[in-house]
Amino acid sequence: MAKSDDSDADFDLTPQLLLNAYAAGVFPMSEYRNDPEVYWVDPRRRGVLPLGGFHVSRSLSRRMRRAGYRVTLNAAFADVIDACADRPETWISNEIRSLYIALHDLGHAHSIEVMSNGALIGGVYGVTLGTAFFGESMFSRQRDASKLALAHLVDHLARCRFTLFDTQFITPHLATLGAVEISRAEYRKRLDAALRRRADIDHVPLCTTPYSVVQRMTQTS
Repeated sequence: MAKSDDSDADFDLTPQLLLNAYAAGVFPMSEYRNDPEVYWVDPRRRGVLPLGGFHVSRSLSRRMRRAGYRVTLNAAFADVIDACADRPETWISNEIRSLYIALHDLGHAHSIEVMSNGALIGGVYGVTLGTAFFGESMFSRQRDASKLALAHLVDHLARCRFTLFDTQFITPHLATLGAVEISRAEYRKRLDAALRRRADIDHVPLCTTPYSVVQRMTQTS
C-alpha cells in the first residue's frame, strides 16, 4: 500500500483491464491526487496477510470485546475510498478512484466500514478475484479503527473461503497484525492457485459480533 520502484507508465485503464492486471500480479498507482498518469506496480517482495494467522493483541482483543462500534460490508464504499485518500499525499488519483468505484459497481471491489455514534471512524477496501482479496488501502479516524476493520475483514474472508489476502507491501503496522513478506515467485504461485478457485464475499453474512470474531481468531492463530 505504498509506491514501489518497480513500475511502468500505463495507458488508459478500464475496469476489465484492471482486473486483468490483478490476475497477472500487478496493480495500479499514481504519484498524487491529480496525476494524469497511472503506473503498473510489480513488487519484488510481496506482503500477504495469512487468513488463519491474524494477530489479535491483548489491547485489540479488549477493544473488540468492549464493542461500542458497528461494522458493515459495502455500505459506504465511496466514503471509504475518499477517507483513504484524505491525506496530504495520496496515490489514489481521481482516475483510480473512478475505476475502483466502477469495480465496486461490478461486484469486484468491496469495503468494510467501522461506525461509531453514526460516524465513519475506520475502514478498508480492496478487490476480489477468484479466492484472492487484494487489499488497497485503509484509514483510521479513531485509535485502532483500521485494525478493527481488518480483523472483521480477515474473519469474513476466511468464512467465505478466500485463500489469499494480498497487502501489496508490508509495513510495520501490518507486520504487527501477522502480515509476512514473500518473494514475487512465491506470490505468483499462491495467486495462480487462488485464481483457479471461486469465492463469494456474500457467501455468509458479515459477522457483526466482535466477541465471536475474537473467539474464532484466538482459536486459529
